[in-house]
Amino acid sequence: MTDTAYMEARDAEARAGEPSRPSRQRPPLVDPFQRAITYLRVSVTDRCDFRCVYCMSEHMTFLPKADLLTLEELDRLCSAFIGKGVRKLRLTGGEPLVRRGIMTLFGSLSRHLDSGDLDELTLTTNGSQLPKYAAELAALGVRRINISLDTLDPDKFRAITRWGELDKVIAGIDAAQAAGMRVKINAVALKGVNENELADLVRWTHGRDMDLTIIEVMPLGDVGEGRLDQYLPLSIVRARLAERFTLDDIDYRSGGPTRYVNVAETGGRLGFITPLTHNFCESCNRVRVTCTGTLYMCLGQEDAADLRTPLRASEADDLLDGAMAEAISRKPKGHDFIIDRRHQRPALARHMSVTGG
Repeated sequence: MTDTAYMEARDAEARAGEPSRPSRQRPPLVDPFQRAITYLRVSVTDRCDFRCVYCMSEHMTFLPKADLLTLEELDRLCSAFIGKGVRKLRLTGGEPLVRRGIMTLFGSLSRHLDSGDLDELTLTTNGSQLPKYAAELAALGVRRINISLDTLDPDKFRAITRWGELDKVIAGIDAAQAAGMRVKINAVALKGVNENELADLVRWTHGRDMDLTIIEVMPLGDVGEGRLDQYLPLSIVRARLAERFTLDDIDYRSGGPTRYVNVAETGGRLGFITPLTHNFCESCNRVRVTCTGTLYMCLGQEDAADLRTPLRASEADDLLDGAMAEAISRKPKGHDFIIDRRHQRPALARHMSVTGG
């Protein structure tokens, strides 16, 4: 079924008030280390309207549209994971909101919130499309949203994103908050670029009642930039911030790898994601699926499984269930992220936009 046909079918279904795929709970997915897979991140497109220097090269070659799973297939795939125990679903990209018809997919997946089979439906976005979509997302049950923002300097923002405009992202944040969604800002720490702004970013986000998570550069893909030039250990970032703020470790978890502190002076939460300086894999409960149906059991490993073939081979989910279970049986204990200091090359060839941030 084409995306257009799928959207028409879903519209008709919504008018009839009958979901096309009733929930069917099956044995949960558990990896070899007895970690239940309860969090799925799905990249709905590898395309983006920005070209961030740590994520993409400026002149990207994107997948042919014919290679992407249709919206119907994405719906069915996500629903299969939900039926196997996934409780949190995050749509990513590229930029997920540039995918044509994406709100139809959100609308369809929201039925799992209504049934109670899914605890959270959310997304990570650069914010550029939120003025258009924020109110509809909130109406469909999206309660929290992650927005990528590395600087509050318009010129520096343009340099980091290559194509982005800061005022449009701020307008997106305004729209999300006006719609009643909780906003978390994700900022990548970039050596010599925004490292002197991070304290200001803490004050700004917390002043707007938003959480902030600071992320280390992840060595994925050739982006035309030296990884050693970008890399700023978060141990250094935290030590610098501790000179200005009182940082108290807290047990708060949002379902991902972030480790949080409370900032006494602002009353807000500050998170750190440290794939290089502190491996965060011990309690990993998540997997990632690309827009072509490739399942990556670990962001930092190349091992993957093809789910598109079993998805398309049968209208029943038996083949798909088997492929999912076999893949999860190979999920590793942790990743092997490292920046190659001798050859200045990424740890993995694929770009972050392939599997989502």
